[in-house]
Amino acid sequence: MGSQTFIEVLLAILLPPVGVFLRYGCGVEFWIDLGLTLLGYIPGIIYAVYVIVR
Repeated sequence: MGSQTFIEVLLAILLPPVGVFLRYGCGVEFWIDLGLTLLGYIPGIIYAVYVIVR
């Protein structure tokens, strides 16, 4: 895991949509994560970390 990925994962834990936005922009992954974060903070974190690490 490089330093850029580490920073993205850290942001994904603190603010899930921001971490995904840095990697994918305003793509489908960002909107899915934003919806999950609005429905519940923990599902947003799990999805963000999964998308960034995959």
